[in-house]
Amino acid sequence: MARSSKPPTSSTSSPLNVVVIGAGRMGADHVRRIHEVISGARVSAVVDVDAERAKDVAARFEGCTAHTDPAAAMAAADVDAVLIASPGEAHEAALLAALARDLPVLCEKPLTPDAASALRVLEAERRLGRRRIQVGFMRRYDAEYLKLEQLLRTGQLGRPLLLHHRHRNVASPPGWTSDMLIRDSVSHEMDVTRWLLGQEITAVTVLRPTPSGNAPGGIQDPQFVIFETDGGAIADVEIFVNCGFGYQVQAEVVCERGTARVGDGHAMITHMAGRWGGTVAQDYLERFAAAYDREVQAWVDATRRGRVTGPTAWDGYAAAAVCEAGVRSLTEGGRVEVDLVERPTLYG
Repeated sequence: MARSSKPPTSSTSSPLNVVVIGAGRMGADHVRRIHEVISGARVSAVVDVDAERAKDVAARFEGCTAHTDPAAAMAAADVDAVLIASPGEAHEAALLAALARDLPVLCEKPLTPDAASALRVLEAERRLGRRRIQVGFMRRYDAEYLKLEQLLRTGQLGRPLLLHHRHRNVASPPGWTSDMLIRDSVSHEMDVTRWLLGQEITAVTVLRPTPSGNAPGGIQDPQFVIFETDGGAIADVEIFVNCGFGYQVQAEVVCERGTARVGDGHAMITHMAGRWGGTVAQDYLERFAAAYDREVQAWVDATRRGRVTGPTAWDGYAAAAVCEAGVRSLTEGGRVEVDLVERPTLYG
């Protein structure tokens, strides 16, 4: 996919020195994004448990060092901020280390893999007395979702009543399990539902249709997930991670005076050889490339102004709590209520 050249950094301010933790597919893509696409930042260090992988990514950029220990990388004198793109199980330790140094953080979802650890991070930030964490729910930065959210805020369509989501992947990665459809995929719809509606999710029901013959053995795929909210709306999610044909993310909100839908993929349509049609994105990095660019640029800009914007640690905690209710419904059956603590005043 073609990308724009990186704009020049303002001469009146030094670039933000960012430590990127995690040099896998997502982390390496963020390193590339910071150096080649956005402005106002540079990667000063790359961290990965695989020392050779960290060295390989860091070596592509002048002045970038490689580490295997996140805390050691953060201790360097030239560190201004941290971007966490490591596996979710490693997030809590990295987040607590960043908070201990009062460093701003962009943390890829999940904030942490479970509600208890997310709450510990939330409490650490609350004790600090100010927000330092932004969670990487990138759909909030997608152009179509932004337009939908702005439309809903105008009230032109009236009160939202229903929200329909579709989330499809070509194939599930090796090693995936049924609960990962909830934790790793539907977690995006959890955040989008809360954000679009401005309501908390209070209960989850997961229905289990007959699994697709294309699903690896033992995986319940597809699944149909139903959210209830404290504002009386109902949202549903079709999650199908072995659809075979492409990557699709769509949403339609049904309101009192109309409906609105995003994600139909209205790009170039061709007519040739007796056929017409277009293409379907094949993965999330293709579909949401511009959203990731916009998200990281917004984080850098806010951090350089001494501010923290975007999805909060509370949003990460709420998603973790909804995930736990969803996995319980998947494994035990029936409707499961979401258990949330009272929202701290730090998160408004």
